[in-house]
Amino acid sequence: MDVSFLTSAFRAEQFPAPDRPEIAFVGRSNVGKSSLINTLVNRRALAQISSKPGKTRSINFYSIEKDIYFADLPGYGYASVPLEMKSKWKSLIENYLKNRSSLKAVVVIIDVRRGLQEKDIDLIMWLKAVQIKIIIVITKIDKLSKSETARQLSLISNSLAIKNINQFIKFSSKTGQGKEHLWSIIYEILNGEKGKAENKGHADK
Repeated sequence: MDVSFLTSAFRAEQFPAPDRPEIAFVGRSNVGKSSLINTLVNRRALAQISSKPGKTRSINFYSIEKDIYFADLPGYGYASVPLEMKSKWKSLIENYLKNRSSLKAVVVIIDVRRGLQEKDIDLIMWLKAVQIKIIIVITKIDKLSKSETARQLSLISNSLAIKNINQFIKFSSKTGQGKEHLWSIIYEILNGEKGKAENKGHADK
């Protein structure tokens, strides 16, 4: 797979040109976002894994097969980050999500051990309100026993169902579980968008 790092953007004017479809990845700090991206693209260290939550302060862009961009958004919800920095992150992320014309879907990542938290729900409902496609991924499912995993997944499923979300992907960077499923959903969304564009093109002729 042809994969490369493009840029770290701290401001909107640093975003790459929106010349190809884009998938964004977001989640609370330390939910396994970098590991998930690395697993998807078969790289060990494309996305940097930090032992210090809240360290990533930019939106990091990656080129995938020269056909797709991945956007790795800063983690949210880390208490030790100064309020001023949190405000800057919020502004950067909201600007990106609201105005990025090439954005096709957002992968929202939940750590199975923590479950669905209030800030996760706030983000999901905000994305739904602005009509951005959402892919829910539950990570680190290899970190708990089978019974604990089943219990946590049931709690998460019930919480999502209340918000009219009935699907999520179970993912493990260690075993690769969920990798093919996630790619299939991404390509399904991208192919659907391509089909819409082609149909519009025919209609405009």
